[in-house]
Amino acid sequence: MTSEIERITILEGKIGQIIEHVNQLTAENERLRQQVKELKAMLKDYEEQAKKLSKMQEEMERYRGEREMIKQKIEALINQIEKIGL
Repeated sequence: MTSEIERITILEGKIGQIIEHVNQLTAENERLRQQVKELKAMLKDYEEQAKKLSKMQEEMERYRGEREMIKQKIEALINQIEKIGL
């Protein structure tokens, strides 16, 4: 039969293990919170880059349209010059 002191000693050991486990979980939780914070910052950066890229693509399409319009106007001018024989 285990004496009361032995039972208290066993209980103290188990409480110590629980405290150690809680401390480990607390540290892991803090590490994960920091990781989430970093990932959110990265996501924000990626979203901003995606917006910039989208804007650049829109501008590029507009410039292509303008270039095509200028090309057509130049071809029309060349055709008119050719008609007058210059």
